[in-house]
Amino acid sequence: MDVQDYFDFIDETSIRIKGHRVYIDEVLEKRLQGKEPEEILRCFPKLPLEKIYATLLYYEANKTEVEAYLERVRQQKKKSDREWEQTQGPTLMFIEEREHLRKEREKQIAAGKFNPLWDEPA
Repeated sequence: MDVQDYFDFIDETSIRIKGHRVYIDEVLEKRLQGKEPEEILRCFPKLPLEKIYATLLYYEANKTEVEAYLERVRQQKKKSDREWEQTQGPTLMFIEEREHLRKEREKQIAAGKFNPLWDEPA
């Protein structure tokens, strides 16, 4: 069996491990963070150790190509994060403001300036 037979090559930013929803970049990022294969297995418990080793072998055998792939994936994730922030910005500001008001209310309750059962906030 060729090591590439372990993967589904979907597009330029998607190489998935066959039979799983795990992409090789997820496994490789863990390895690049210094995790050993057995530690990676704890991150992806349904992924057989054999497939983790196949991913690491594929990386070592095709380092230049896989490094370029990882950079494309990182750039795509950054782009997606920026787009999400642009579309969710108002929602995030609302959540942050609500959290700020909740903390202020807790401070007033702790200081005895506000009884949540009887008082209206000042």
